[in-house]
Formats: sequence, structure tokens, C-alpha cells
Amino acid sequence: MSSTLTQSVIHEFSERGALAKHVHNYHNRQTQTDMAVAVSDAIAKKHNLILEAGTGVGKTFAYLIPALLSGKQVVVSTGSKNLQEQLFLKDLPTLLTMLDIHVKVALLKGRNNYLCQLRLEKQMHMASQFTEYYIDDLLKINQWAHLTKDGDIGNLTSVAEHSEVIPTVVSTKETCTGKKCDHYDVCFTRKARIKAMDAKVVVVNHHLFFADRLLKDTGFAELLPDADVVIFDEAHLVPDICINYFGSHISSREIDLLLNGIIKIHKAVIRDSIQLEQLSQRGLLALSDWHNAMYENQVFDWRKVLANKHLATVSWTLQQALIDLANVMRHHLGRDDQLDLAFEQLHELAEKLQDYFECKDIQAAYSVELGPRFVMLRLSPINVAKQCQQLFDASTRWIFTSATLQVNRSLGHFATELGLSSAQQIILDSPFDYPNQAVFCVPRHLGKVGQSEHTVKQLVEVCIQAINAAQGRTFILFTSHQMLAQVASALQGKVAYPLLVQGQASKQSLLNKFRQLGNAVLLGTSSFWEGVDVRGKLLSCVIIDKLPFVSPDDALYKARAANAERQGLDPFTHISLPQAVISLKQGVGRLIRDEKDRGVLILCDNRIVNRAYGQAFINSLPPMQRTRDLDRALQFLKQIP
Repeated sequence: MSSTLTQSVIHEFSERGALAKHVHNYHNRQTQTDMAVAVSDAIAKKHNLILEAGTGVGKTFAYLIPALLSGKQVVVSTGSKNLQEQLFLKDLPTLLTMLDIHVKVALLKGRNNYLCQLRLEKQMHMASQFTEYYIDDLLKINQWAHLTKDGDIGNLTSVAEHSEVIPTVVSTKETCTGKKCDHYDVCFTRKARIKAMDAKVVVVNHHLFFADRLLKDTGFAELLPDADVVIFDEAHLVPDICINYFGSHISSREIDLLLNGIIKIHKAVIRDSIQLEQLSQRGLLALSDWHNAMYENQVFDWRKVLANKHLATVSWTLQQALIDLANVMRHHLGRDDQLDLAFEQLHELAEKLQDYFECKDIQAAYSVELGPRFVMLRLSPINVAKQCQQLFDASTRWIFTSATLQVNRSLGHFATELGLSSAQQIILDSPFDYPNQAVFCVPRHLGKVGQSEHTVKQLVEVCIQAINAAQGRTFILFTSHQMLAQVASALQGKVAYPLLVQGQASKQSLLNKFRQLGNAVLLGTSSFWEGVDVRGKLLSCVIIDKLPFVSPDDALYKARAANAERQGLDPFTHISLPQAVISLKQGVGRLIRDEKDRGVLILCDNRIVNRAYGQAFINSLPPMQRTRDLDRALQFLKQIP
């Protein structure tokens, strides 16, 4: 028997409902109604729901309408800033008007998106120490601070978004003094939190949600109200974010900022202890040696770092430098609040490093990430199901949705990862006419995948033919930066269309340029595989270099694989394959974004047809026309106007 909520939802999606009255040429999509009914049942009957909604189902309205009609306290969490702002600025206001519902809604961002008046004040006091350009940006921010009502740095237009001043004036949990702060009553972060507490619907992103649930920001305790319903859109990102938040990390940048901060405290306040500066400088020197050694050796498994005599020595030297500094700082505790805070942070960092040296947790991976200018040590739990079961408490209805959750027509992998085996599981396929709208081609005669000269040459040849047939309008997606660089270099001068290569500019700038040019070719790695929406004739072809399997040398994968083997499970089947299927679906999802879109997907990896596991990929993808004949795919491209 359907609930009153479900009946109301069915009515609003019918030809007599609010959507039909307000949306021009509205026609009911059965899959959208089915999803809305599933969401309303989950809310009314108090059960959890995992639902894959294929591209074109219209999932945003399908979960927002039941959420609004339920009258419950709702938190909607998204994976991207773009979707977060679309929900708050466009979809929610539209639906509230359509449904004639009058409730407060709030957009809450992480605290580092808000100006901190105390930090700005301190920066202004130290202005004489800064460069002319720095002072110019600082004065502009100070002027804006007197005009802004919400302190949202995203609305600051007078200063470049990459200005070095911004990180020094935004709110952080490390520098927040809570109720002790002179600006507590007018604090922008606090205002945003109060607004969220007062709202019926709060829109956040996944990182803020889990930071709030797990870390409980100091200063204000939790930022989010206790919700009756939590809806995760772009839920395929949740397992990796859970691993991040249930784990821990240390960044060389974090250590560098702290040591330089202690030197500033010595110069400004604790001038009678030259040891503070000397030991901080020794720490910076040890950090530099460690940083350089990590880059020279390119080791990504922390246990291998400890097994390397030179790397282990420079790592221990850094640890000892931090301990020596902390011992001296201990004698000055109570003299200055900033020094006391820096000591706590240093002590915590030294303890974390000690945990890495001991490597006691066999249920975790200890990995090294080498960023553009920093080294990150990361401890990642190999299984977060138990922690998630405690996190996703029974008093709340938890709803997870995305276009890419199923593997081989099952949602079991996602449910198991998050400890949600009792949740209702539903797959709703895309309403698009894939057999007529899209062709999926795995060209014949491809060599073995890899980065050999022959493989690169074959891939480049396929790209040139496809780009010419599509008249530009192509995404080429790679699984590695190395292959991207090789193909980008080889394509120069070979095609008559503009080449936009990841790294030339920001992701958003490249996408804007792609749309403006109308005949461009964009080459990108993982960040372009998802969260990119280019509709219509601007994008006609997506080329993927190979199946996106995780590297067998990845520290987290190795730890998970060893754990699977201890349980008598095959790591490839239970870990590597499901991850690759979901990643491939994300890349494929860039092609057909609208019911009028047409296009060709070319995968340059014949393992999908030559290996038994290839069927799991094929079963998980939309039902496009399939061919091994590249000429047939090129002909389809040429027919797209």
C-alpha cells in the first residue's frame, strides 16, 4: 500500500501536477516517476536506498520533490561544487515556487570558503612586512570584508582566486578560537552554521558532510543539523571519500607552514629564545632533504620507504627534528596562545609520523603521494564497512544515487563497501535511445595495451581518423599522464583542429574554451572522466586509451588485495574489476548527455572483447550499437551534422 507521501509525489509528476503546469512541453518520464516513488517510499517507510539512475532519468527532481513534500529535515550532499550550486541557486528555488512550498534552504560550504575576520585583522597588523602586490590584494579583501554579508570567498571578485593572500585569511579549524574570539558574534562561519541549523533543506558537499560527521570541527562542534533524511547525489564518490576520512594524512606543505609559522611567532613574540628559530630552521632543512629524496626515488609504498636505508634515514632525521623542536617549545607554553596552538599541532604531527614509522595496522595501506610541490603520506583503511555502519545510523534515512553505481547489473559491490547490505537496491536505466544514438567501437588489429612505441602509434592513428571524421568535437581520455603527454605531442601538427591539453589551463577554463571553439579536441586524464557535461553537437566522439584498472603497485590496492586473499577471495574479481567498471562508465557517460545527442565511443583496448571479464564491462554500459569496424564508426561520425 502506497503512503500519502508517495501518492502526492505521483500526482506532482503526472499530467495534472506541478511539473506539467510549469514546465513547457512537459511529458512524464516513467523512470523519473519510478525513482521519485522509490525515494518517497524510503522516506515514508524508513529504509535506506541505493539507486542507480542512468543519464537522462532526471534524478535531481526525482529526489528533491519527495524530500520537499515530506516536510522532513533534509541534507543533500553532492560530489561537486557545480552541482551544489545548481541545486541551491536553480533547482530548489524553481521547485519551491512550483510546489508552493515555503521553507528555508541553506548552502553550507567548508569553513575554508569563509573569510575569518580575526585572521584578516592579524594580516592587516603585519601588512608592513609584505610585498606591494600582497598588500594590494590584502587591502581589497579588507574593503570587501566590510561589504559582504556572508563572507563567502567564492563571491570575492576583486582578487584573483589563486591569490596567495586568500589562504591566510579564510577560516580554518586550526586557527579558530571559538567563543574566545572577539569576532564571534559576527563570524561568517558561525552565521552560515546558524543559517543551516535553521533551514529545512541544507545543501553541502561530500567532503564537508564527512568532515562534520567524523571530525567535529573545533570551535563550533558540528556544523550540520541532525537530519531525518540524507541524500547523496554523485554517490559513486562516497566510498573513496570515506576511506580518506577514516584514514589520516601528513603533507610536507603542512609541516612547512607550521615550521615557518613558529619562526614568525619567535620573531614577533618569543624573541628571547633563539633556539625556536634555530630548531625550526633545522626542521625545514630536514624537510627539504626528505622531500628531495622522496622525489628522486619515486617510491609510492611507505613500507618500501622504510626498507630503503637512505630514505629511512632522512625520514627519521625529520621526525627527530620535530621532536627536538617540540621539547624546546614545551618550556614556553602559556606565554602565547599562538605558540600553544603551534605546539599542539607539532606534537600531533610528530605522533602521526611515529604511527607511520611503526606501520602497526595491517588493515591499512601506508602510501606516498607526490604532488606538484609536496609529498603526502596517507594511511587508508582497506575496509570501511564497519565504520560506515556506525556512521549511517538507523534514526536517519540514507539515500544514495548516481548514474554509475552498478557493476554487471548489480549494486552489491557499492552496498558491501559501505556496509549497506540491507538497503533497498534499484537500477533504473537511461531513457535514451542508445542503439540509435551511439556507436561503441573497439577497433580490430589493436596491439597489446601498454606504452610501447607501436601502441602509441596505433592510438594516435585512430585519434587522427576519428578527429577528422568528427570535425574536432572530440574528448580523448587517458588512464595515465604519461600516455596523455605522448599522444598530445604526436598529434601536434597532425590535425587541423585546436588541441586543448590538460595542464595548459584550469579544468573549467579548458571546458569553456572547448565549448566556445565548437571544433576542439580535449585531452585529459581522470578529472575529465566525470563531472563534465557537454551537450549537443559540441561533443560527438569520446576516445578512451584503455580500460581504467588501478595500478597493481598502488599501496591501497595491494593492501586490499592481500586482505582479500586472506579471506580466500580473488582480488581481481572483487576489487580491481568493479573499480575499473565504474571508472569506465564515468568516462563513457561524457558522450550522450541529452535525448538528441549522437556520438561514437572508441575504446582502444581489445581486452574488453578478448577476455572473459570483458563481459562485466559490456553488461554495465548503455546498450549502444557495437562494432569492431572502425570505418563503420567513422561513417556514423561523418553523418552527425
